[in-house]
Amino acid sequence: MRYNKTMKLSPRVKIGLIIVLLIVLFIIVNLTSFSKEVKNFFYLISSPIQKTLWRAGDNLSDFFEAISEIEKLKKENEKLLLKNQALTAENARLKELKKENEVLREALEIGLEKEFKLLLAEVTGKDISQDALLINKGSKDGILKDFPVITRQKALIGRCGEVYENFSKVILISSKESSFDAKISDSDIQGLVKGKGNLKIFLDLVPKEKEINEGAIIVTTALGGIFPEGLLVGEIKKVFKSDIQPWQEAEIKPAFDIKELETLFVITNF
Repeated sequence: MRYNKTMKLSPRVKIGLIIVLLIVLFIIVNLTSFSKEVKNFFYLISSPIQKTLWRAGDNLSDFFEAISEIEKLKKENEKLLLKNQALTAENARLKELKKENEVLREALEIGLEKEFKLLLAEVTGKDISQDALLINKGSKDGILKDFPVITRQKALIGRCGEVYENFSKVILISSKESSFDAKISDSDIQGLVKGKGNLKIFLDLVPKEKEINEGAIIVTTALGGIFPEGLLVGEIKKVFKSDIQPWQEAEIKPAFDIKELETLFVITNF
């Protein structure tokens, strides 16, 4: 079977062939010894096409130069972004150091480091439902289970429970796991502080005949050896008495606000 129809070239292909032929002729004219008249005629008829090609070449060159500039700007922006991030991180670190220095200075002013061997720690997590905190100091820093934890104002927070290599879980004095001996400051009235959960603590086992006043300050005693003597626990919020019970109980307002806790001290020796 024969095809009588010849293959037709598309307009783009035809234009491409013409341009290629003109370029070949241009090279031949320049490399051979045609007369000036022939060369002049060729340049004359090919001039519009040459201008178009040159402009296209210039535009293409400008296009690639623009792309190159964009890439340079992109790399410069990335470098500036990295520098900015580094400066931001350094600024944050300096702020943290300043905060730590302020905390340490305040601790020195009230003589904490003269009374105890301390380790500064930052609060990294709070679990109010479990009456617990997470701090950024652990066994690699010398932390051991049951080490007391206090604020810079010498207020008792709790004790270290679970200790990991880089972190420790602090059991708050309001936890149901917490109980320790305490007394009303400047008096001989003693009792047992018990955590009831939900950030609530109570002074229990106080003889009914003892007079407890709202606003009285509660501090730790040395009994039991859990905490050092004289740490601030809180103040009496409300007193509960019963005619049929030999003991009275009082709710204590803690000396700390868990929402404001950022830096703490772990007592490593007392």
